[in-house]
Amino acid sequence: MPYDPQPAADPYGGGQGGYGETHDYYGTPEAYPPPQPPGRREAAPQQAPTQSPDWDPEVQPEETHPFFTGADDRDDNGDERDDDPRESRRGGRGGNERRGKGKKKSRSGSACLVVSLVLVGGLGGVGYFGYSYWQDKFGAAPDYAGSGSGSVEVEIPKGAFGYDIANILKKKGVVKSVDAFVSAQNEVPKGKSIQAGVYLLREKMSAAEAVKMMVDPNSQNLLVIPEGFRNVDVYEMVDKKLGLKKGTTKDIAKSDASELGLPDWAVNGKDVKDPLEGFLYPAAYPVTKETKPEILLKKMVSRANEEYDKLDLEGAAKKYKLDGPWQVLTVASLVQAEGLTHDDFRKMAEVAYNRLKADNTATNRKLQFDSAFNYLKNQSKIKIGSSEILSNPDPYNTYYHAGLPPGPISNPGDEALRATLNPTGDGWMFFISLDGKKTQFTKTAAEHEKLNQKFKEQHGLG
Repeated sequence: MPYDPQPAADPYGGGQGGYGETHDYYGTPEAYPPPQPPGRREAAPQQAPTQSPDWDPEVQPEETHPFFTGADDRDDNGDERDDDPRESRRGGRGGNERRGKGKKKSRSGSACLVVSLVLVGGLGGVGYFGYSYWQDKFGAAPDYAGSGSGSVEVEIPKGAFGYDIANILKKKGVVKSVDAFVSAQNEVPKGKSIQAGVYLLREKMSAAEAVKMMVDPNSQNLLVIPEGFRNVDVYEMVDKKLGLKKGTTKDIAKSDASELGLPDWAVNGKDVKDPLEGFLYPAAYPVTKETKPEILLKKMVSRANEEYDKLDLEGAAKKYKLDGPWQVLTVASLVQAEGLTHDDFRKMAEVAYNRLKADNTATNRKLQFDSAFNYLKNQSKIKIGSSEILSNPDPYNTYYHAGLPPGPISNPGDEALRATLNPTGDGWMFFISLDGKKTQFTKTAAEHEKLNQKFKEQHGLG
């Protein structure tokens, strides 16, 4: 034996546990933490007497986690147990002996049962979420069947795309899910061509039926303003579309003209019949049951401003010696009203500019456009007697007055506007339509007179 089995004398008189004792304080769990310096250390713990095991001698794997051992945070007296890990390593605490012989097995069995239930529940949860994930990624999206019923008015705003449209339809109760609509939209060749507007659909439609209906122009609840329509015609269309008394929209336009968003260069002089003429831009406008005439008129004026801002009306006015954008718009309205086909517009614009020139001796700066006379009379005739048209002093009569009329006579479309900014330069001065279907242009008065005589003969005019 390299050491004396008897404890050495305590040089400080402290009894057992001096520095000369044979215990290996770093080799056994009972000695943690290491001995304290002299005068500060605690007495070495007494070792409990060895007891014979009174349980099944079969060796069980030691379970150290509280979940398996059944250990909780309270001692036998109901007090909270100290969580200091050092205390669990000291033999003087009594270890598991205080818990009783059968208690450990009972709690271990309960723990196993809990673990089994957790595992089964976990597998069930994994299966459920796995199925949900598969449904989301690979399964068919929820969808209604059939063409639906009832009537739903749905407005699609400008700039809306597939998912935006689908969300609107879902909130309105038209389709059952966003994914179903987007999927159906991708399967239809024209599915992505759905435009902004108001659509009359049905409740609980299949996504495929909803897409099919929306790509059909007849499903849109729109007020379509054709190119070249006069304001009086537009007002009547609005009244009819909104179910209003005839004349309602015209009265609102007259009383609220200054509040509808006209640009600063718009003219509202004493001779101007309607300051909104030329600003009810030809386009399709969504209409709902709640739409008011003033709101619709504002939209038209706003659209006109938006389109006119794209064009250099000011530059055209300077180039063709006109008094600002207002007169350019007036020329465009005349071009729109007189032209029978889109091919006529540029030639018609050149005729107007040539007749407005100061050196024009053929018509002495008189435009002599029948369309202006028809505007002041609120008619659409192609046969007008010479005595009538030459004697009417109304400011809009371009046979009586030189220069442009006080304002536009129609609402021109994009092609007429662009033709006004880019006329031909071939020297056209006259035009006439013999059959009302084709316009013939000439450069001299002699050529025009021949065609004019032919026209009179065909229509019995003297």
